[in-house]
Amino acid sequence: MKLYRYLTGPDDSAFCHRVTEALNRGWSLHGDPTLTFDPVKGRVICGQAIVRDAPGDYSPALKLSDF
Repeated sequence: MKLYRYLTGPDDSAFCHRVTEALNRGWSLHGDPTLTFDPVKGRVICGQAIVRDAPGDYSPALKLSDF
């Protein structure tokens, strides 16, 4: 099965570490990152789609962060 996640968070080193961890756990980048500005908090928010092939059948009960 093909798994998909979309990681989001403030544009900081913690977000980069989350993406790096996912890459090292077998996920791959899917498309370009996205950026938007949160005017309430005055910060940039990043988003990055990631995908991964995994054995088994898809179920909405899967916890994608466990892969």
